[in-house]
Amino acid sequence: MTFVVTENCIKCKYTDCVEVCPVDCFHEGPNFLAIDPEECIDCTLCEPECPVEAILSEDDLPEDQAEFLELNAELAQKWPVITEIKKPPEDADEWADKPNKRELLER
Repeated sequence: MTFVVTENCIKCKYTDCVEVCPVDCFHEGPNFLAIDPEECIDCTLCEPECPVEAILSEDDLPEDQAEFLELNAELAQKWPVITEIKKPPEDADEWADKPNKRELLER
């Protein structure tokens, strides 16, 4: 099993989660983070760190977020690893709980 970054992360990109990851499975894109399912050890440390609740266990993914399991795997292969917390975008709080952000994902 793995953890998955979901739609709520798009344009928020808080990085609190990356500091607690013991295996460096987070990858950073322009406005989203992805978890490499091959690296994730299911330690559960990242999930409570996300201030917008964008990280879910693969087993807890709602049907409308299921595509993010595959998307995380795909993007983790393209994007660099991130291991240190960074300042979130200035407008992150404005985007925190907005629905329907998929089309805003920058690859």
